[in-house]
Amino acid sequence: MEEITNCNHSNGGYFLPHQGVLRPSSITTKFRVVFDASAKTTNGFSLNDLLCAGGVLQDDLFSILIRFRKHQYAFTEDISEMFRQIEINPSQRKYLKILWKERPEENIKVFALKAVTYGTTSAPFLATRTLQELAKDERENFPIASKVLLEDFYMDDCLSGAFHIN
Repeated sequence: MEEITNCNHSNGGYFLPHQGVLRPSSITTKFRVVFDASAKTTNGFSLNDLLCAGGVLQDDLFSILIRFRKHQYAFTEDISEMFRQIEINPSQRKYLKILWKERPEENIKVFALKAVTYGTTSAPFLATRTLQELAKDERENFPIASKVLLEDFYMDDCLSGAFHIN
């Protein structure tokens, strides 16, 4: 996220409600921030009400699983923090503003999130579309990887393999 020092309310935007969730028993993530893009504003709409969800771009999970079972050698993969690795166009960040302060004694600051945000309607589409664009852009340089990105991913999870190892 980036701090907005000259927050001008006349150019519109949206403040995304969020809260911290503390799970001391968690091994991986003891504290995380949860964003609520479905919270209604004073005009009766939420950010999710106004975002396009996008279409379905990937094969259904059943088809991916059936293909996965055909491989002699198989592997799985997960893209770590996929949404956070996809940058939002700067002109669109005004719709992902948050109020934040590190400590109770500090003043509230305004920040804009810079990455695709979990909890927004468009996040799954944007993530999938980014993977597919990468696969198309790099098809000539990495034909096998391109095929895997286009055919063997379900969101950020890959189920793939091969019939032989070179």
